[in-house]
Amino acid sequence: MADDKDVLRDVWFGRIPTCFLLNQDEVTEREAEPYYLLLPRVSYLTLVTDKVKKHFHKVIRTDDAEEMWFEYEGTPLKWHYPIGVLFDLHASNTVLPWSITVHFKNFPERDLLHCPSHSVIEAHFMSSIKEADALKHKSQVVNDMQKKDHKQLWMGLQNDKFDQFWAMNRKLMEYPTEDGGFRFIPFRIYQTLSDRPFIQKQFRPVSPEGHVHTLGDLLKEVYPVALPNEGGPKRFQVVIHGIEPLLETPLQWLSEHLSHPDSFLHICVIPVPSD
Repeated sequence: MADDKDVLRDVWFGRIPTCFLLNQDEVTEREAEPYYLLLPRVSYLTLVTDKVKKHFHKVIRTDDAEEMWFEYEGTPLKWHYPIGVLFDLHASNTVLPWSITVHFKNFPERDLLHCPSHSVIEAHFMSSIKEADALKHKSQVVNDMQKKDHKQLWMGLQNDKFDQFWAMNRKLMEYPTEDGGFRFIPFRIYQTLSDRPFIQKQFRPVSPEGHVHTLGDLLKEVYPVALPNEGGPKRFQVVIHGIEPLLETPLQWLSEHLSHPDSFLHICVIPVPSD
């Protein structure tokens, strides 16, 4: 079970200063002022931007307004990826505040899923938790939970309540001591230079011989291009929650402490900036 509460808190309370700007093509009745927010890394864009919608609805003709969506430098932002993943993947080497463009027209059907209500986000979130628990515990923990326990996880995320969330999430992070870790580590590896959304495979935290697997072991097996060639320059940054963990870090520890609330370890592999 995750025991380093300071790390868990730091992950939960990570924020990204963000400036929301209305797309210039939107027809407004008066000039649209930008809207500033501190976005929680562990949440979802469509869950924390009701205030943004309200702000811009004041200046646009609401009859013309369709579903709100977001874009950064020409890339539509997938609301079903955690905010921190979107930032690390697309904007981690930019100057803050992160500048996001808001649209109310021309929804990019081919790039984004529709998100008509918070219940859609809840369904996506709970689906991820169940998938992760199938990998970690053959679904035993999540199946033993009651509906109100599932609701507690969701309400903890929705209302930004760390203690409420972790009182229940703790159960999803436990494992028998003799196992040395989860059955498989729930992870996703994202790359900017790929059409493939992410890489996800079964990978154990401990080898059959009892060797503790590290972040480096995972990358070597699943995405070796991310690792530097011996003696060669570093080509990629491997980023989790905005930091580059040491490749020697045990994967089980990362899974317990740096997973998002959806129970997945989201790993971004981005090219080293050429400045």
